[in-house]
Amino acid sequence: MKLIKKSHACVRLEKDGGTLVLDPGGFTEEDAALGADAILVTHEHPDHFDELRLRAAMEDNPAAEIWTLRSVAEKISAAFPGRVHTVGHGDTFTAAGFDVRVHGELHAVIHPDIPRVTNVGFLVDGGKVFHPGDALTVPDHPVETLMLPVMAPWNKISEVIDYVREVRPQRAYDVHDALLTDLARPIYDRQIGELGGTEHLRLTPGDSARL
Repeated sequence: MKLIKKSHACVRLEKDGGTLVLDPGGFTEEDAALGADAILVTHEHPDHFDELRLRAAMEDNPAAEIWTLRSVAEKISAAFPGRVHTVGHGDTFTAAGFDVRVHGELHAVIHPDIPRVTNVGFLVDGGKVFHPGDALTVPDHPVETLMLPVMAPWNKISEVIDYVREVRPQRAYDVHDALLTDLARPIYDRQIGELGGTEHLRLTPGDSARL
């Protein structure tokens, strides 16, 4: 499997000729989802869900499909009948040749005065990759590669470190990092790397790794 990092929360996975894209939101490249056979969206916030990017990908590939939660599906399903699938915690499906299981239900707390939206994470190919979206969901399955939401208005580094410790992946790659400045990156790299208990890695958008 090939993992390609895109900006912020978006990643592309390629395997056996299939391409799966997760969370091509408004902070990522405009063409991040083009060429996708399947797209997964964790929740409705605009840095994860961008309707124009999804429409472009669905029009680019008439066979492409989307799997997401109800709040996102309701916004785009009418434009692509039969191609947008609503999923929730515990559901399993196959998309672009990848086996996917859904974990989680709610977005992390930003502030008690801000209502929590729904959020799901996607466990790909039996734990080869887990993308939690905007939550610190711990799946009930071993994880090889954790896509780690490293910096957000709803988290702090101690929570990120504890999350890595709880999931115990073989490796963790940073995502949700568009707001993390170059000045802060070495601090995050050092503290997560030293305290997380696993291999902590970071890819520049456009770079890739073999899993």
